[in-house]
Amino acid sequence: MLRRLKTAVCQANLALVEHGLVTLTWGNVSGLSDDGRHVVIKPSGMSYAALRPEHMVVVNLDGTVVDGALRPSSDTPTHLCLYRHFAGIGGVAHTHSSMATAFAQARLEIPCLGTTHADHFYGPVPVTRVLTPAEVAEAYEAHTGRVIVERLADLDPSAMPAALVAGHGPFVWGRTAADAVDNAVALEAVATIAKATLALRRDAAPLEPYVLEKHHQRKHGHDAYYGQAAPDSPNTDPQGTL
Repeated sequence: MLRRLKTAVCQANLALVEHGLVTLTWGNVSGLSDDGRHVVIKPSGMSYAALRPEHMVVVNLDGTVVDGALRPSSDTPTHLCLYRHFAGIGGVAHTHSSMATAFAQARLEIPCLGTTHADHFYGPVPVTRVLTPAEVAEAYEAHTGRVIVERLADLDPSAMPAALVAGHGPFVWGRTAADAVDNAVALEAVATIAKATLALRRDAAPLEPYVLEKHHQRKHGHDAYYGQAAPDSPNTDPQGTL
């Protein structure tokens, strides 16, 4: 089932390796089916070198495996929580990329210091609160998702498609699994640039709000004019369900 989505999710996981965002097996990507009923995700702890589309695991939104012989990623409950709460997302990626994880471990948001950041993230990338002992002891991964949702309560998850889990690392999302990976790439880049900027000038000022607004809206707003219009490409069976 969902052959094409399995292929897309497998490719997105392998893209994490290509972009240098994962070490060993420290990361995972998932994708949501068009009907919103199933999630395809990487198997737990599987080497990227051995990863194939047929290894992908399909779960429903309750986390029950409905297709696949392997155990899904241990982070599956976190992914499912984000799908249930953030309308419009179709892919989630989790990495332990070095600089974004460093900000998460320092319990620091990634400040928006320039237009490179503003092109992808509408303001500082938020960091969650620390999970409580009770949250870690019971349903740890589900509570990881809940603290992300809690932190994004006053933000638009389409304009801020990322969060840093305190002491853990980044989770990002997008319209598709590939979009989520793109946002993971962008997140690591802006984290690296922010760290370098603050090393040069510890009191570096945040980007002016009107410049932030301009850069984000020209790429993501209703009247966005960055890039080219995508040609119509109808597909009668986009996820290979037939």
